[in-house]
Amino acid sequence: MMPDYVAGRNSVSEVLKSGRAVNKVFIARGNTEGSIRAIVGMIKERKIPLQEVDKQYLDKLTGERHQGIVAEVAPYEYVEIEDIIAIARDKGEEPLVVILADLEDPHNFGAILRTGEAAGIHGVIIPKRRGVQLNATVAKVSSGAAEYVPVARVANLVQAVEKLKELGLWVTGADMHGEKNLWQADLRGPLALIIGGEGRGIPKLLKEKCDFLTNIPMKGAISSLNASAAAAVLLFEVQRQRSKMEE
Repeated sequence: MMPDYVAGRNSVSEVLKSGRAVNKVFIARGNTEGSIRAIVGMIKERKIPLQEVDKQYLDKLTGERHQGIVAEVAPYEYVEIEDIIAIARDKGEEPLVVILADLEDPHNFGAILRTGEAAGIHGVIIPKRRGVQLNATVAKVSSGAAEYVPVARVANLVQAVEKLKELGLWVTGADMHGEKNLWQADLRGPLALIIGGEGRGIPKLLKEKCDFLTNIPMKGAISSLNASAAAAVLLFEVQRQRSKMEE
């Protein structure tokens, strides 16, 4: 299996902190100042091979802005849906899962991972086909969150939703025509939030499996938010409602 590459100082730093297997780290020749020095210290502490190369070599390894450092890592390990629920149960928390339906933009995926990690989600579910997968771009945009948020990859999202319901989760979809707005919807219990693909929204069959649809009230001329912005608004409303319940 081909290795993956993680580029950028913050992303490489989080990979090292997470304990994920790192085969080798490349740094641009002469690039040893600032935050790179602390990262090099972690690399040496973990006894990971470190190689100085020309900047052009790093450019070829990844199309992303690499800030003079790229790590060669083992491919991402996907988990099972049951693993995500077990993580929540072990923490004594109500499960909070994000389902990405046909999302294609790796920048949206990375942003959702970053926001989701901050909002306390327990995992993300993506389809094996017709959607963006975990890759170097996603990892870079997530600013390291890809190392901490488990991702399950499934053959059929409809079946995945049915399984989540069997495991006790309510399912809501983010939809501009949803029957409840985010303040009316009860988002406090075990929950799966479906975010649709750019421009297309949630597929019809998947939408029909939702227990309810949730909209975000819009006051401006723009009628909708992009996928990562919508996910951020809804996830932090979940946390607001849950924190009120704990008071």
